Amino acid sequence: MSAKTRVGVLVSGRGSNLQALIDAAKAPHYPAEIVLVISNVPGVQGLARAEAAGIATRAIDHKGFPNREEFETALHETLTAAHVELLCNAGFMRLLTEGFVNRWLNRHLNIHPSLLPAFKGLNTHARVLESGARLSGCTVHFVRAAMDDGPIVAQAAVPVVAGDTEDTLAARVLAAEHRLYPHALHLVASGEAQVEGELVAEKPGSESRSALFSPPLKGTV
Repeated sequence: MSAKTRVGVLVSGRGSNLQALIDAAKAPHYPAEIVLVISNVPGVQGLARAEAAGIATRAIDHKGFPNREEFETALHETLTAAHVELLCNAGFMRLLTEGFVNRWLNRHLNIHPSLLPAFKGLNTHARVLESGARLSGCTVHFVRAAMDDGPIVAQAAVPVVAGDTEDTLAARVLAAEHRLYPHALHLVASGEAQVEGELVAEKPGSESRSALFSPPLKGTV
């Protein structure tokens, strides 16, 4: 059996997506191993989750550096020292410079709570509700210098339900995130999904998946 891909995870808060990755990586045949969790905010729940799972942690407070470049140098050196091969953002609330992004090009994943390229940026759920969209969801993509940009690995759609608030929609999307991120990491770590140009190509033979219709279809199509 080949060695598992060594994964580092960047967090800034509670780390619920981190927990989903930790839980998935416990499976014997999962192709990735989380070897390091770094937070730019000391003392957050995400670090506690990692420590409880026996994973090495580091707090690298961005406020302790004079500029983004020096913070990112410390981040990069810490990841490199741990022999991290693939990097995952899991609620990491810092924009990274093009220099850092290029160092980790096509080895760095992010999850965003919308069906990209729609609704990039912040206040996603409020903007979805204001738009009248019938579907929302989440996207795992390779990181690029532009915010919420890059080749898409996987997406999950959820319905927008009558009477939804930002909180109810956010909870539905987050539940989908917890299933999608481990799936996407599996695809990348196993080599099933690879970047070709600025798109992600899956190996031939992937199973077809049913469409999600919202509102639900009535009768036979």
